[in-house]
Amino acid sequence: MLVCALLLAATAVLPVPAARATVDQCSPPGIAAASPLPTNFAAAATGPGEDRYTTETVRPLDSIDIDALGLIVPGTLTVGTLSDAPPSICINSEGVFTGFDNELLRAIADKLGLRINFVGTEFSGLLAQVAARRFDVGSSSITTTEARRRTVGFTNGYDFGYFSLVVPTGSPITGFSDLRPGQRIGVVQGTVQESYVVDTLGLRPVIYPDYNTVYASLKSRQIDAWVAPSQQAAGTVQPGDPAEIIENTFSLDNFVAWAVAKENQPLIDALNSGLDAIIADGTWARLYTEWVPRALPPGWKPGSKSAPMPQLPDFNAIAAEHAAETGSPGGSAPKSTLAQLKDSFLDWELYRQAIPALLTTGLPNTLILTVCAAVIGLVLGMVLAVAGISRHRWLRWPARVYTDIFRGLPEVVIILLIGLGVGPVVGGLTGNNPYPLGIAALGLMAAAYIGEIFRSGIQSVEPGQLEAARALGFSYSASMRLVVVPQGVRRVLPALMNQFISLLKASSLVYFLGLVADQRELFQVGRDLNAQTGSLSPLVAAGLFYLMLTVPLTHLVNYIDARLRRGRRPAEDEPLTLSTAQEMI
Repeated sequence: MLVCALLLAATAVLPVPAARATVDQCSPPGIAAASPLPTNFAAAATGPGEDRYTTETVRPLDSIDIDALGLIVPGTLTVGTLSDAPPSICINSEGVFTGFDNELLRAIADKLGLRINFVGTEFSGLLAQVAARRFDVGSSSITTTEARRRTVGFTNGYDFGYFSLVVPTGSPITGFSDLRPGQRIGVVQGTVQESYVVDTLGLRPVIYPDYNTVYASLKSRQIDAWVAPSQQAAGTVQPGDPAEIIENTFSLDNFVAWAVAKENQPLIDALNSGLDAIIADGTWARLYTEWVPRALPPGWKPGSKSAPMPQLPDFNAIAAEHAAETGSPGGSAPKSTLAQLKDSFLDWELYRQAIPALLTTGLPNTLILTVCAAVIGLVLGMVLAVAGISRHRWLRWPARVYTDIFRGLPEVVIILLIGLGVGPVVGGLTGNNPYPLGIAALGLMAAAYIGEIFRSGIQSVEPGQLEAARALGFSYSASMRLVVVPQGVRRVLPALMNQFISLLKASSLVYFLGLVADQRELFQVGRDLNAQTGSLSPLVAAGLFYLMLTVPLTHLVNYIDARLRRGRRPAEDEPLTLSTAQEMI
């Protein structure tokens, strides 16, 4: 544990580098990227009378008592968000959580006199984390639905939630009506797009964990279509990509809002008041124009029903003027296959930009998670091994039950169960920081496997070793501790090293619990740079770091295994030890 403490202290002073990307999709595109009202938009929209949830008015901003908001950390708004969905929510090239959704929250926090702390997580666990009070607010372009309202509460809408149909260039699919059973339709897990494909279209989609993966699959034609949030589709599909947005749909009843725990009505009221305030002073219009400049659908506006209508530029006219200047509304010509492969995997400039962040942020955190979890796994694993071979049932049975559970459940399930279940209970000890819980989850999982490795090693020692030790006067416990266990551990050293390698790779799953930017491990650093640039080169760079760690360890395992098999060769000048029988002749 001392090693873990030293590693934590060392990384506390490491700087977070500013890895500047050539094309940073997590930066405001500005008014030059204005887009008109999408096709099939008006036909898909429902009447404004069906909006049942937007409040009529809000409380005056000066009447908000920030001490009564039930915040996890008094005076600080703790926000769970994503890092890979530009331009709405993402980490920019400076390592800062930003995007339209989060910049709006920053402005509201300023109005309320609150500090703000963004924590990265996965969308599949975000609403559960908000409901469990792991986060005060969930910010992830969350489209409100009846099912989600049963889990969390929502603020008034700050954006309109329509989504787009993205297909490979030249696809015979021309709209949502062309989607049929048997087609591979990609969606991100837990999103309203998944619900739309399943419940409205009656189809079985291909489910992905994040937007980058589904778009990469679309470009490589592993799927036939992608039903995506409009902001992510517009921000992800770049000129020259072999993909295009062909249709959009929208419902006024399902706007985009921030998620808050259902019982925390004071915080919902405060955020609604702050949202109306930044609409009234023009902040919402400014950020909207900078980040997501697109025409508003008729009958919709942000904030409460009494909030003023934002004053926005004529995005339709700006988009038409830009198309006339470029001479082509479709953008640049598609790239060749070789050019796409080069941009995806061999962007040397991105390698140069990714390596500092991987080295100073990703690598130390990966090592901390792995080494600390390995220490826990070794200690607890030995306890499980000894208990598993005990002559007492009250020791054997709990060890067997523990091992069966932690070996039988998927790693990500265990991490989420410990993070979401135990996190609120020990929040006072951890400061609501999920990092120690991630280490604990990895250590508990590793213990189940290491315990079985130790048990097999101990039981492989010949019974005569224990009998000889007892014959020499050693007690049972002393015989096990001094004779049997050391031999058993020596025999399973290669297997232990393999388990350490597996633990190294499993450390990437801790991100599901939610981590701040400087707690990201290798995979997440590479993934965030991938989200900023649309290139897979940062992920390849992260993979190279994993290889630099695992390949030497693999060869070390092979060396140790061979060394233990053949034993140590005697030196040429080392005299042979005579046996007792030879000495007597």
